[in-house]
Amino acid sequence: MGALTPLAVKIGSISWMPRLLPQIVIVDNAMHKLTGDRYGLLDIGGLPNIELSVPGRKSGVVRSTRLLAVPTDDGAWLIAGSYFGGRDMPQWVFNIRAADTVDVGHRGTTTTMTWRELDGAERETAWATMVDVWPNFDLYVRRTPRRIPVFRLEPATRS
Repeated sequence: MGALTPLAVKIGSISWMPRLLPQIVIVDNAMHKLTGDRYGLLDIGGLPNIELSVPGRKSGVVRSTRLLAVPTDDGAWLIAGSYFGGRDMPQWVFNIRAADTVDVGHRGTTTTMTWRELDGAERETAWATMVDVWPNFDLYVRRTPRRIPVFRLEPATRS
């Protein structure tokens, strides 16, 4: 967490934020390009994040999405398909569900990972961990009629 994290949390709680997501992505991508992929909006906000790359479920074209992601002590990441509490499910959720593995970029390193969609007590525990990092996740639940999916990404084992 950083000095600007409280401001990021405040901005992330604005009810009309989902409508600006396309513009936010454009600004974030421009920041990454200008800084040689060292910094983006989440970095400035002091928030942990990854670049998730997964093939499109229909096209097979690899799509990359930067996401707020919570690291775990065992090298995994927790992510949620929250979309700022918008009504629509993020497209990456459908793509990850159709993939066996995903690539996760973090601080210049890319790791192939497997994923699991969490449910029950495991989901609740992960959710509480994620809310500790980004309190707005609970706000997003109240904004949307859909169930926000939670995923655990783990390094793929080589055989």
